[in-house]
Amino acid sequence: MAQVSVYNMEGKEVGTLELNDAVFGVKVNEHLVHMAVVNQLANNRQGTQKAKTRSEVSGGGRKPWRQKGTGHARQGSTRAPQWTGGGVVFAPVPRSYTMKMNKKEKRAALKSALTSRVQDNKLIVLDELKLDSIKTKAMANVLKNLNVSKALVILNSNDANVVLSARNIPDVKTAQINTINVYDIMKYSTVVVTKDAVASIEEVYA
Repeated sequence: MAQVSVYNMEGKEVGTLELNDAVFGVKVNEHLVHMAVVNQLANNRQGTQKAKTRSEVSGGGRKPWRQKGTGHARQGSTRAPQWTGGGVVFAPVPRSYTMKMNKKEKRAALKSALTSRVQDNKLIVLDELKLDSIKTKAMANVLKNLNVSKALVILNSNDANVVLSARNIPDVKTAQINTINVYDIMKYSTVVVTKDAVASIEEVYA
């Protein structure tokens, strides 16, 4: 089992913690991690873009001039794409970008992402993370003590003081056990997780 140091909010090491290899020590599957990231980004797309084709724009029901004898090029409708106010050729229409992944693939990708953070020494475990009030400066000081800037902070439960204190700090995001995902784990350079949250992750994903 991999061992990591446990720090307090002052950034001092207060012990060590053994991580479950079933979650934090698996073989990293880069393909599944890539699939999970692409899947999430694709599912976030709205797909609501729309433009009108020549059959949908207004006007132009008749031929603008006769076929021959005017000196103009022949034209069939003022709704044709070459006309100002005409329709768009191959106009985009609303569509779904949704992609699907199997549950087993999602779990394996998440474990791979967590394992890669442990291997790169980018996983910091805190003994606890509690703030007396909503104070951005207090949360910023905790991250400064840990020498962390761009971080994903994983909590065991919804602590309003911590969540609201971290919300205004650039490049910092908070998440709970049921909202962690591969994209966020890979996006942020460091994962800061409480000791309780580690136990919950191991219980859910082991």
